[in-house]
Amino acid sequence: MFEAIPPSSSQITFSISRSSIISHLFPIKNRSHHIRQSFGWRFASGIRCKAVEITAAESGIKEEKRKKGRYALENLTTWLLKQEQAGNIDAELSGFIRSSGHTAIIASEEEDVPVAVEETYSGSYIVVFDPIDGSANIDIALTTGSVFGIYGPDEQCLVNIDDDSTLSSQRSSLTRQLDEARQRCIINACQPGRDLLAAGYCLYSSSVVFTISIGKGVFAFTLDPTFGEFVLTHEDIKIPKTGKIYSFNEGNYDLWDGKLQSYLDYLRQPGPPNGKPYSGRYIGCLVGEIHRMLLYGGIYGNPKNKNSKNGNLRLLYECAPMSYLVEQAGGKATNGHQRILDIKPEQIHQRTPIFIGSPDEVDKLQQYLA
Repeated sequence: MFEAIPPSSSQITFSISRSSIISHLFPIKNRSHHIRQSFGWRFASGIRCKAVEITAAESGIKEEKRKKGRYALENLTTWLLKQEQAGNIDAELSGFIRSSGHTAIIASEEEDVPVAVEETYSGSYIVVFDPIDGSANIDIALTTGSVFGIYGPDEQCLVNIDDDSTLSSQRSSLTRQLDEARQRCIINACQPGRDLLAAGYCLYSSSVVFTISIGKGVFAFTLDPTFGEFVLTHEDIKIPKTGKIYSFNEGNYDLWDGKLQSYLDYLRQPGPPNGKPYSGRYIGCLVGEIHRMLLYGGIYGNPKNKNSKNGNLRLLYECAPMSYLVEQAGGKATNGHQRILDIKPEQIHQRTPIFIGSPDEVDKLQQYLA
């Protein structure tokens, strides 16, 4: 294994440090003149990378024919993909939330059941989140993100969670040892999106953008890598009432019902005001789709189909937080028949169809689905 270490003053770091995943996602806070050094003649020597040995399975070469000392370059993108697949990113983010001192229960895409925070760190809020949305985009360095929602305490769930030796064990051990009654109690923490106290997302793309609402509008903060701080860049976001962008995975067109197909056919027809059809955009990352929609308007849909009767997205920690944000910005979100925020989850990983975006565009869709 070979590793080149950059000068300590380097501002932009491509790192394979095992100490913290978060250090890879956020630049080091440092003085601004170091930026010029990083992109100047010192840039080539300032990149940290690692050579990793290729196994026979990875290289496609039979073991007996594989040459010794065969290496490939592992960059930040491939390293992050391995961490996501191993569940390390979720574990680290969960760790931050658990140790905040304000969280009682955590529900995540990566956990089979909600997890009660041990009393040492326990607070009173319920946090639901998807640690990495659009994980299929990691390997090709496209848009990814994180989604979260925060609910107030559910007294019927918290009252019977006592100090117990099992609560100091690891999460996987804890969920196995909780008895049936406690598991039912924790699952009762499922609440409809209208009860959210706050929701938001973090977008990882050409910029890192943190967007949040606490029930009084939507605000977005962009990471300034010079200082390592988030700066308010979008104040009180209002989604346009209409938009000429639609985002559906049209590869599933033949699996949708006739009413939805008619709606998509309408979008692809030239129309006013400029005689052009709607523009189709599909990122494969819910965070990216919603971020664009908040700024430009339009509609995003992940409908049910013949193979997925309930759609593909999770209600509790994907659809509800995003619907909360969009409604706070003046938009609408529905499953085609019911407001998303009015649906009470019956299961942690319950799925739902969703259509979300500019109010006029969602109204137009519902006319076709009626």
